[in-house]
Order: sequence, then structure tokens, then C-alpha cells
Amino acid sequence: QVQLVESGGGSVQTGGSLTLSCAASGATARYRVMAWFRQVPGKEREGVAHIYTDGGAYYADSVRGRFTISLDIAKNTAYLQMNNLIPEDTAMYYCAADQDGNSMFSILTVPRYKDWGQGTQVTVSS
Repeated sequence: QVQLVESGGGSVQTGGSLTLSCAASGATARYRVMAWFRQVPGKEREGVAHIYTDGGAYYADSVRGRFTISLDIAKNTAYLQMNNLIPEDTAMYYCAADQDGNSMFSILTVPRYKDWGQGTQVTVSS
């Protein structure tokens, strides 16, 4: 069974940095796309960053220029480097992935990704 495990969450002050990791295990075939989402209680899950295995990356407007998604294909692990954090970045962050490189669903939307992690909490204080 495929499993995605996030790590690296924590509490920081405004302007701080964190790096999240998402390790995929149990996969017999490598993922073609991986992504990060975030969610706060009472709100919909929001797509933050998406990356293809060829390296093409896309970001939500709210994080572009501050967050960087990267991929270690050999380790089947995705990373999210988060800089200049602000309180509005506080959320549970989820890793998502899919083995299909093409889909009828748009990137950074929930239905685009088949597999999901359990989440890691990020809290930014002012």
C-alpha cells in the first residue's frame, strides 16, 4: 500500500522559515506529480504548490516567491521550502501525489491527486 508521510512542521515567528518533507513508501511505480495543499478548520483545502517529475513547478499566488517545491526522484520525496512565513500561512499542510502525468482535473485541485498524507501542522505567530 502506498503511503505518504509528511514531516517538518512546527511553530515559527513571522518571517521565519520551515522545510516540509513528504516521503512516499510502498510505491511500485514512481509518482509523476506531487503537490502540497493546506487547510484551516472550516475552510476548503487549498492547493499551494505542484511539481512534475520533469521539474516543472506551479504555485498559488499567495505563496509565489516565498515557497519553493522540489523533488528528489531517487528518494520519491517532495519538499516544500517555506520562507518569509506570515500568520496567514498557519494551517495543516498535506502532501498529495499521483502516478498519472495527465488528468482531466486541473493542478492544485483536490481531485487531481489520488494519494494523500496525514498532514503536518504549521503555525506562524506574529
